[in-house]
Amino acid sequence: MLEKLANIDSDQPILIAGPTASGKSTLALEIADKHGGTIINADALQVFADWRVLTARPSLQEEAQIPHHLYGHIPGDMAYSVGQWLRDITPLLTGPDRPIIVGGTGLYFTALTEGLADIPDIPPEIRARADQRMVKGGPASLLAELDAETTARIDTQNPVRVQRAWEVLKATGRNIAAWQNETPAPLLSLADTQPILLSVDKDWLNQRIALRFDAMLAGGALEEARTNRANWSPNLPSAKAIGAGELMAHLDGDMTLEQVRDSATIATRQYAKRQRSWFRARMKDWKIVELPD
Repeated sequence: MLEKLANIDSDQPILIAGPTASGKSTLALEIADKHGGTIINADALQVFADWRVLTARPSLQEEAQIPHHLYGHIPGDMAYSVGQWLRDITPLLTGPDRPIIVGGTGLYFTALTEGLADIPDIPPEIRARADQRMVKGGPASLLAELDAETTARIDTQNPVRVQRAWEVLKATGRNIAAWQNETPAPLLSLADTQPILLSVDKDWLNQRIALRFDAMLAGGALEEARTNRANWSPNLPSAKAIGAGELMAHLDGDMTLEQVRDSATIATRQYAKRQRSWFRARMKDWKIVELPD
């Protein structure tokens, strides 16, 4: 993949975005190995400590090969926001090594390069109410209470974004669109970076998704679920890892492993579709790398 990138600057930060299973982490390692740099996570689920295999975090061997940051540094029961990620990444942007920021969470990249509204922290009681509403009625029950300006601004197919918008409205009395309209300057200007977006063929990616979940099972995803079983709750922030709920259902005897594989593969394909839609809408100025060749 590296041969597609002929003009990599030795100093500017590199941003690598793309859908799940598209090869982002491999490209980041290739760039760091050849051109130097430190790899920084921009994936909202890879920040959690309890799901290394299931979230496709870099292996221990890869982390030993190249410095990695913001992977697995948050307990699975602790909420983590894009604002916290911006605070965590800030000191890494001025370190001695050129940052190579890689991940599939589009909101992280847009917050980094476009700025993020300074929204107050959500009180625990409001988050608990939102969690209860999500369990009982799903995102539709929260979405029905949001205004047209907000629903036009957020990804209404993403339950996390819907819940966030509802929480902001209830906690502050203002819709999230109003807060976003007061966004401060970004940490990085896109013009001062080398932004790379992996654009993939859908059928090619679907094959990779199926193969990767099989590889996760072979690599210990079920054992990882057993380790997490005692403290498991579907309300945990890290429980949004695709396949986590299905693996727990398998351990409870409610799903066969084949059913787990099918369900998780379908959910991952749906997630990749949402990612591609975000990238097309929000990353038009990035350098597009088409995959496969």
